[in-house]
Amino acid sequence: MVAALQINNLGKRYIVNHQRQGVRYQTLRDSLADLAALPLRKLRGEKSVISEQFWALRNINFEVQPGQVVGIVGRNGAGKSTLLKVLSRITKPTEGRVALNGRVGSLLEVGTGFHQELTGRENVYLNGSILGMSKREIDGKFDEIVDFAEVEQFLDTPVKRYSSGMYVRLAFAVAAHLEPEILIVDEVLAVGDAAFQKKCLGKMAEVRSHGRSILFVSHNMMAVKTLCDTCAVLEHGKLICFDDVNPALAAYANATGPTQQAAWTRPADLPLRPLSIMSVDCRVSGQQPRLLLECEAVVTSTAEHAPAFCSLDIVDNTGTPIMQCQPKAQGFIYSKSAGGMDQSYRLKLTVELPPLIPGDYGISTWVGTNHSATLEMIDRQCWFHIAESPVPGRTFPYGVDHGFVFPVSNVAIGKL
Repeated sequence: MVAALQINNLGKRYIVNHQRQGVRYQTLRDSLADLAALPLRKLRGEKSVISEQFWALRNINFEVQPGQVVGIVGRNGAGKSTLLKVLSRITKPTEGRVALNGRVGSLLEVGTGFHQELTGRENVYLNGSILGMSKREIDGKFDEIVDFAEVEQFLDTPVKRYSSGMYVRLAFAVAAHLEPEILIVDEVLAVGDAAFQKKCLGKMAEVRSHGRSILFVSHNMMAVKTLCDTCAVLEHGKLICFDDVNPALAAYANATGPTQQAAWTRPADLPLRPLSIMSVDCRVSGQQPRLLLECEAVVTSTAEHAPAFCSLDIVDNTGTPIMQCQPKAQGFIYSKSAGGMDQSYRLKLTVELPPLIPGDYGISTWVGTNHSATLEMIDRQCWFHIAESPVPGRTFPYGVDHGFVFPVSNVAIGKL
């Protein structure tokens, strides 16, 4: 069988320039004076700019077979997006070879692949033409694309006026429905809401069932586990593991060390509420059975409301509640200031987690004036992965039918 994608010794190098130490931000006068002094500095052997090489990718080797779904995971800066840009032919590799057998559909960052001045309808036909499809082929898929994207009302509006959510819905619909042999999807799906993400995962599973290959980058380990059969783990531009999804994710957890971090920022198209959660940063540190969860949330009050309080809900990858953490029983987040100005708060919550069975866990953030009056809840915006057993040495898999929390216990054995 001919591989859908073959990567041999792939490397991508960037040249990073630094100003010499002690050079401040320059005005136009400074720049002209610097230019005049350049010949003298050259005679002295001085350098105003120091260049160094940075390898975003180095010695990457793997193959993807037709119908195979490969997850690509790694911390921020590991080289994931650079790899996808090379595979999508947006960036040229510095060394190595990439062999692609078939058409490639890419959904990378918001804004990639569409012409801003063209309408949604025109961009559908433009993308189809780029993939080598005839007008008749695109016509046959057009209604499916529009139905999936749910942007029929705005089809003849230039995409530069689309919200980020509308943009991503149409971009994904185009990439998935125009039948590329290789579909490349970056973390951009996180821009959409939970229902849209679920819809996209279902469509990617359908694409896979037709024998097409998918490369999927995500920080959501649940999505990677659900969709992918193989996983590539990148660390500092190097491929540290290419294996079945479970051992690969275990290698990723070991590579990230005892600390895991995840963050969420409010999308621009999510309307503000009287009390809005603007961002959440979560950090899990420690080792089983002693884990510490630290969350920092920014909330902004834009209208009058009763004093509010917050809580964190932790669920498993199916949404089953595991626990709720509520630091105070009385409201401590007050409404906008007396002068009418919006009021912002930075909340820091620290939770001692119980020993948990291995798996993926989502964190939801809630604010409200009482338990029946929710001002806002962001559902499972951050995830963390537990790889190690709470019982040292245990290799037998855990079953959720016996619960998720595995408290520390001791046994005393004595002969009668």
